[in-house]
Amino acid sequence: MTMRNKANVVIIGGGISGMAIAYNLAKKGMKDIVVVEKEYYTAGATGRCGAGIRQQWATKMNCLLAKKSVAFFEKAQEELAYDGDIEFKQEGYLIVATTKEEDEQFDKNVKLQNELGIPTQKLDKEAARKIVPYLNMDIVTSATFCPTDGHLNPFTTTDAFYKAAEKLGVTFYKFTTVTDIVVEHDEVKAVVTDKGTIETPVVVNAAGGYAKDIGKMAGVDIPVYSQNREILVTEPIERMQGPMVISFSKNIYCQQTPHGAFIMGRGDNRPPGYAMDSTWEFLDEMAKTVTELLPPIGELRVIRQWGGLYNMSPDHQPIISDAKETKGFYMACGFSGHGFMLAPMTGLLLSEMILGEEPSMPLEDLKLDRFEGKDITNMEKSVV
Repeated sequence: MTMRNKANVVIIGGGISGMAIAYNLAKKGMKDIVVVEKEYYTAGATGRCGAGIRQQWATKMNCLLAKKSVAFFEKAQEELAYDGDIEFKQEGYLIVATTKEEDEQFDKNVKLQNELGIPTQKLDKEAARKIVPYLNMDIVTSATFCPTDGHLNPFTTTDAFYKAAEKLGVTFYKFTTVTDIVVEHDEVKAVVTDKGTIETPVVVNAAGGYAKDIGKMAGVDIPVYSQNREILVTEPIERMQGPMVISFSKNIYCQQTPHGAFIMGRGDNRPPGYAMDSTWEFLDEMAKTVTELLPPIGELRVIRQWGGLYNMSPDHQPIISDAKETKGFYMACGFSGHGFMLAPMTGLLLSEMILGEEPSMPLEDLKLDRFEGKDITNMEKSVV
């Protein structure tokens, strides 16, 4: 395919955020939209995520973004006219507290979530046991449960956005690496790739773990860094667990997929970087943790394991913003591990911003300039 040399907007990144932004712009009538991806679609964080969708957060903005995104996912199969299955199942998230500090924080979280219309409940140990009977109650203090949280297939969901956008005329280039962004007089002029140059007045940085590098090309310093997180998947077995189980203090999330396999992940303490390998140390620690918290799952055989990048922001909340210093440069990054589940609202808000429309929700807490010379007081604590 010969690369076109002009576009109204170039979106850098072929994960679910880039696809959702392209779809929303095209749905609103924008023409000549290009999405550029350096590998294949979902090669980055989207295709390496834990597939969970939750609304249980500690900050108002993350709660609202998640709630509105879940509302979209509930109708996404029809909205996107997808011929496959996005596998959206709402069997909840059970988030367990193992310390007094967590238990007290969960009281605050549930109060916030309920005020925003999210149906989370605070549970005692016995109520939690009824939802997941094999939880190790010797280490669990309490729990929270939201029945409308759940699971979503990252590959088919991204494919649904891709096909819907393609039907609306969006152009896609895979295996195409962005090497530079041309900026003249503080305005975006073009995107340079290894396949050619595309003149454009608008660039959207949806590059996930590489968002900081793309920002530098446009002269924008984005205060994010990338860090490896590791995941494994087990052999499939008969259905035994509905909700995702999370423990922040134990550093684990664990869910049974619709196909019967368990998928589970955890953070690590490696320094920032672009490594996406997976280690024996991870497997060893995960085995110990899951066996302690969910003993029967410790008996399962591991099929494979992998790593992926969390693109971390200073307050662990996303950056959905334009750039003051470079006209025409927009960002959707810094999701700190939850970009997949927030993609519908990311796509909508960026499309509104680019087209100069009234935003669907206040954007002050998502703007890049929220970090300028300010202490961070609104930190998202609910991150594994």
